[in-house]
Amino acid sequence: IVEKSKIIVCLIEIKTTPADFRFPTTNQTRHCFTRYVEFHRCVSSKGDEAAECDKFAKYYRSLCPAEWVDKWNKQRESGTFARSL
Repeated sequence: IVEKSKIIVCLIEIKTTPADFRFPTTNQTRHCFTRYVEFHRCVSSKGDEAAECDKFAKYYRSLCPAEWVDKWNKQRESGTFARSL
């Protein structure tokens, strides 16, 4: 008896942040920071479970290095983050 293995195919759609006229250059540092702030402002005003904030999370996660996000998260927790949210 020969048993055939099952193959499961998952399609993953990979997207990045859409073009934004506020950030026309190739240096995306400011774009990354702005999207991070937009996400946290959205969560602050609409709550942790707000679906409207998901797009901002996807944007900053696709743009920002994890080290920066970790640093900013620690700064937010300690109250030393550079912007008001």
